[in-house]
Amino acid sequence: MKKKVISTLVSTGAFNDIVNQIFELAKTKNSSYICFANVHMIMESHKDQMFNQLLNEADMVTPDGRPVSVYMRIFDGIKQDRVPGMDVVPAMMEKANQEGGKAVYFYGSTEDVLQKISDKIKKDYPNVRIAGTYSPPFRPLTEEEDQEIIRMINETDPDFVFVSLGCPKQEKWMAAHKGKVNACMLGVGQAFLTFIGVEKRLPKWARDLSLEWTYRLWLEPKRLWKRYLFTNSHFLWLVFQLWFKKKVLRFK
Repeated sequence: MKKKVISTLVSTGAFNDIVNQIFELAKTKNSSYICFANVHMIMESHKDQMFNQLLNEADMVTPDGRPVSVYMRIFDGIKQDRVPGMDVVPAMMEKANQEGGKAVYFYGSTEDVLQKISDKIKKDYPNVRIAGTYSPPFRPLTEEEDQEIIRMINETDPDFVFVSLGCPKQEKWMAAHKGKVNACMLGVGQAFLTFIGVEKRLPKWARDLSLEWTYRLWLEPKRLWKRYLFTNSHFLWLVFQLWFKKKVLRFK
């Protein structure tokens, strides 16, 4: 089931149930893609109709950020878990290791990061097969290059393809490759770095209080200050308008 958050349809369910649903998607070997929606993604979707459409056509869009899950509680009465990509990746590795026979592919980031991911999986999740890794060039790919990448990924027969290109690039890549890449694709962004411990996270209690953005801002102030100042403020303003409208309609 999905519920609308501003303009984006977001999937509902407990954290573990959503992880299980992702595994069910992969079992079919059909091409699918999953997005992890924080406030930034929700607002990009609100501003860009084409991006909104590709998110709403995704097989799943999980509530990555705490404000998204709180929105679902306020407007839909759902006590919704956060389901961030940073938590889903290690949870999926644990489940895949327990089940055995699952294959994973990592697309994006740098060769150094991809090597560290491979080393970690070999050490901590020995029953997970690393189908492959690929760090694409920082430029638009030619049609021939793209076709070669699709062939390369499909030949390794992965169950899951984890994609780290940043929002909205990774979501657009997955949507463009649905029906071409024969696996379940997950756009997990910074989760590559947190998975290998290059980028630290706040304790769970601080994340539950929606304080993780303050840590991210401290790490990357030049890149993120405008996003958090303007994007988050715009989100809160829209939430207030919708809440006020709901109260007025209820009063009438």
